[in-house]
Amino acid sequence: MVLKLSFIFLLLLSLITACSKKEEKVTLLKENNLETQMIEVYNQAMEEFDRGDVLYAGKKFNEAELLYPQSIWAPRAVLMAAYGYFSQGYYNDAINNLERFLVKYKNHPQTDYAYYLLALSHYDQIIDERKDMNEILQAKKYFNLIVDRYPETDYAQDSRYKLEFILEIIASKEMYLARYYVQREKWIPAINRFKKVVNEYDTTIYVEEALHRLVELHYKLGLMSEAQMYASLLGYNYQSSQWYEASYKILNTNYERKKIIADDEKDSLVDKFKNLFK
Repeated sequence: MVLKLSFIFLLLLSLITACSKKEEKVTLLKENNLETQMIEVYNQAMEEFDRGDVLYAGKKFNEAELLYPQSIWAPRAVLMAAYGYFSQGYYNDAINNLERFLVKYKNHPQTDYAYYLLALSHYDQIIDERKDMNEILQAKKYFNLIVDRYPETDYAQDSRYKLEFILEIIASKEMYLARYYVQREKWIPAINRFKKVVNEYDTTIYVEEALHRLVELHYKLGLMSEAQMYASLLGYNYQSSQWYEASYKILNTNYERKKIIADDEKDSLVDKFKNLFK
């Protein structure tokens, strides 16, 4: 009896093992079949992309990803869809795909490229600094991220260049707002805006004018020590600037008279020099 039970147990064990192997084989076959289908759809998407139909190509790339998300082709499909949308100016679609990629495929080898394309998708939407502040700030955020996390890449090098331009745009907006307040004689808000340019965007082309405007406004309000302080700062850094000359005129009311006398003296010297040859 014991022998019979042992035989039945071994028979059942062999059947279970056989079923397990068969299921593994079927599952493996199914996965291989899914990957094959995915590659076919991916290739169809590439064909449409090459034809220039990026919208349809994007749909096919997304379809390929959904077929087999565990495949190495899935993140590539998302990136290709994003690039296709970006290349034709469908920036919102590109941004949606890239944000999903960065959440779903963390630590992917092409994460640096995904961030760069995301930054560009915001950057290329900047048209008017007075209206596109959100795009400006988003582009700035992602370009800074690239420089911080991937400093040795080509993406970082281009990001640094574009960040300089973005700072110029932001400074331009601050100057626009400051002038707006000046026109409406709102001196304190105007001063605060000009100060922001001096303190936060001192590498931009607007810092010289901002310093001069601070001299001008403080002089107008009777705050002479502040006016002289900003004039000194302007003179120390930009003595050859037209804005320094304008500030000098404000703080030196006899500037024009001195300049005229100097010109007359120069002319008399020229005349004396000419007389030597008569």
